Amino acid sequence: MTLPGSVFTAPDGVRGFDTAEKVPASAVAALRKKGFRFCVRYVRRDKPHASALSANEAKSLLNAGLGLMAVQYVESESSWKPTSAKGSRNGEVAASEAEKLGLPWGVAIWCDLEGVEVGTPAQRVIDYCNQWHSTVSGAGYVPGLYVGYRAGLSPLQLYRSLRFTHYWGAYNLNADKYPAVRGLQMKQSQRKSEDSPPGIGLDFQVDRVSADALGGRPTLLALDGWPELP
Repeated sequence: MTLPGSVFTAPDGVRGFDTAEKVPASAVAALRKKGFRFCVRYVRRDKPHASALSANEAKSLLNAGLGLMAVQYVESESSWKPTSAKGSRNGEVAASEAEKLGLPWGVAIWCDLEGVEVGTPAQRVIDYCNQWHSTVSGAGYVPGLYVGYRAGLSPLQLYRSLRFTHYWGAYNLNADKYPAVRGLQMKQSQRKSEDSPPGIGLDFQVDRVSADALGGRPTLLALDGWPELP
């Protein structure tokens, strides 16, 4: 099974949202009316999650005119220890889940890097990220890195020591923590009251695409005509 649509490179300025919650059909339509044009949804890391993206939800998002990318749940937002073995294993799961959903090759799948245990050697973080990248790219997807609070790497290490070329910054990531040279191609911001459609209680954050300093932008799945579908 392959989900409908084609792979697009997101244009500058396009606005989307990310959420760890399932997005009901009523919310999808309302968010589309609010001007959102893509969604980033979660896939599992180890145990199945009731709130993880399903094929039916993916179709609902796509049919409403939203583009779709995936991000993998992080082990812990407060403290965890990356290792090379975890990077390989988690990357395999991320790619496998994307394939089961029917996401085609070329779509961005994001690795969530945040909450690294204080004192973790940088090389362990580097090994984790590079193994995750190799596994996901080897499966045909475009690996991206979500850089959050306490990512465990310096801006220079993020740029020079990792294989990633696609970076997404958390809402609480200060500019002096962005990857050196390249910077970000997608930035998250906290949802404001005016971002939520009336009557929709979905917990989400807002994301906006802007080409990084080297011209990089994320890729996503969407129906033909995206992002200006009626």
